Amino acid sequence: MPKRLSFQLYSARNFQPWDGVIEHLAKCGYKEVEGFGGAYGTAGAFFDEPEKFKGLLDKHGMTMPTTHLFPLDLFEKDIKRVIQVGRIMGIKYFYCPFVLPDERKNTPAYWKGFGKRLGAVAKAVREEGFGFGWHNHDFEFKKLKDGSFPIDRIFEGGPLLDWEMDIGWVIHAKQNPVKWIKKYGARITSAHIKEFAVNGDMNVELGQTIVGKGKGKWPEIIKALRDHSRCTQFVLEHDNPADYKSWAKGSFNYVSKI
Repeated sequence: MPKRLSFQLYSARNFQPWDGVIEHLAKCGYKEVEGFGGAYGTAGAFFDEPEKFKGLLDKHGMTMPTTHLFPLDLFEKDIKRVIQVGRIMGIKYFYCPFVLPDERKNTPAYWKGFGKRLGAVAKAVREEGFGFGWHNHDFEFKKLKDGSFPIDRIFEGGPLLDWEMDIGWVIHAKQNPVKWIKKYGARITSAHIKEFAVNGDMNVELGQTIVGKGKGKWPEIIKALRDHSRCTQFVLEHDNPADYKSWAKGSFNYVSKI
């Protein structure tokens, strides 16, 4: 298990200012955060003002080894800026986390082609000394007409791709995360620890809850990550918490004891 737990800052995007967020996370015991930026807004989330945000993290003894950036063409069109920010922040791994619904074509050829695009970015990012991977949601685990899954075709198209496995979304797609860890463990460099409630309502906090109080069989899952993957980062995330403070503390306390 990674020695430090990270917090995806997207979880606290609605609870500004960042100064207070970072102070609270440090008090909870977090030593790392994962950034986010791109089409859903970058102001204050590190990408627009990396020197300022780096100073805030330094103040609280925290680092940002991983980050999300979206969309993919941000890497394709502005790779110099991405790399510049990465070096300022001390980022080690970039992950692309999404593709918009109206851009998706649920065919094997589309997803393999998308994997090739990701693979080309991975090559360019690696040449600059960083890692690069894909971050999943649930749509990659819905079968295509040929019986395969988009995640399989993505990795087929992008042999250089690493994977930040969002375990909560895998479970939400009614898939067994241990099976996928064993299948693609060599690609897994980071994992999102996200919990969906047993009887959760997607209209209330997107059906998510404190880690340890929902569907995830976390001791079994974390053991599989230890035994079958290259995972070095555990990143805790809730996509829309009503109270990020209690969620951050409760989830940290649970995962840190496994």
